[in-house]
Amino acid sequence: MNKTLLIIKREYRSRIRKKSFLIMTILGPILMAGMLAAAVWIGYKEVEKQKVLVVDDNQSLFAEKLVSSEDLKFEVVDISLQQAEVLLFNSDYTSILYIPSNILTANIAKFYVKKMPGPIMQRRIEKQLEQIVEAQKLAINKIPQEIYDRINADFHISPYKIEAPGKESKVDDDKLGVGMVAAVLIFFFIFSYGTIVMRGVLEEKVGRIVEVIISSVKPIQLMYGKIIGIALVALTQFVIWSLLTAIIFVVIQLVFFQDFLDPSKLADVQMTGEIFNQNKDDILNAQQINPYLQDNILNRINYPVMFGMFIFYFVGGYMMYASLFAAIGAAVDSDTDSQQFMIPVTLPLIFSYIIAFTIIKNPEGPLAFWGSIIPFTSPIIMMLRIPIGVGDGGIPYWEVGLSMISLIIGFMICTWVAAKIYRTGILLYGKKVNYREIWKWLRYK
Repeated sequence: MNKTLLIIKREYRSRIRKKSFLIMTILGPILMAGMLAAAVWIGYKEVEKQKVLVVDDNQSLFAEKLVSSEDLKFEVVDISLQQAEVLLFNSDYTSILYIPSNILTANIAKFYVKKMPGPIMQRRIEKQLEQIVEAQKLAINKIPQEIYDRINADFHISPYKIEAPGKESKVDDDKLGVGMVAAVLIFFFIFSYGTIVMRGVLEEKVGRIVEVIISSVKPIQLMYGKIIGIALVALTQFVIWSLLTAIIFVVIQLVFFQDFLDPSKLADVQMTGEIFNQNKDDILNAQQINPYLQDNILNRINYPVMFGMFIFYFVGGYMMYASLFAAIGAAVDSDTDSQQFMIPVTLPLIFSYIIAFTIIKNPEGPLAFWGSIIPFTSPIIMMLRIPIGVGDGGIPYWEVGLSMISLIIGFMICTWVAAKIYRTGILLYGKKVNYREIWKWLRYK
């Protein structure tokens, strides 16, 4: 055990002292926080000023009711669509809104643009025209607006899960987005650091360094020492990344996005005052039906459980896959030869990543259950589901326990198989290894 600890310390210290590790550990959070900040900035700044040329084939019946604002101006002209297209490219107009004569039956208007505006601006134009057409239909059918408002319902189904009579809990599917982030992180760390283990073993084998090391320690000690040492490097980098990313993003938010935190300014960016007032009742009703929408999704996560499960499934998944990667590195003599063995090892990882997009829509279905139980897919699939909760209203305790036990058993089997391959292949040079040869190694006593 002392020799294994020495190898762990050697792997850990040698890797965290590398310039590449220090650079990526510092640059990683800056890049991640920068990309998040850029995404938010672009989302808020996507609204460009629009000067819309309106052509209405209904004698301006609809066009005159369009309301302009500071960044969205409508100008009604009495010309044909063909003439408007010519005018568009010889003026400062940005687009043409064409309202056909059959709009009340077709419910379609055409929007011609020089450059496509963002979805927020498109929805603002669409919403205005939709309300005008709706009001015109009510007038034609002699239906008072107040009666229509009472009849028209923006209906929502609010799902609750019942564990027992009188024992219910709100189903919060938004949390699965956080689970998806955790699942992607586990996928990234297992794959990237597993590959580092394989290349580290391969470099020591090709450089004949391993011959010197093996004279002092057993192959199994060397394999475990390398795997655990690199695992500690991965955990160190993850913790530093998480802390620095959170700090940097909070600083960026406070320094550069203070204006965006003001609800009044958000309303100016996303909608005009008229549109906001028209939809005020709908917004308030939606908040009453779904009160949890008023809270940030990040405030509804059970972080102690989330963090504990992340550590367990990362360590368990990494140790299982890293042992197989180490076995591949010990069996081959070059990166080219490793490709044939990499495919079957990485396929479960890739498969679990693909089915995660299906499971996020049905986190309690059969696919989610078996994906959480099978050791090769459980690190990703279970982490995807964990944010919805464990126990009451969430994943049953027995299911989580079975998943954890199966991962431990899978880890023990994989490391036993990897150790037998590692012991034989680490000192084997100049021979092309195939699956039949590896099967022979597994049968050696």
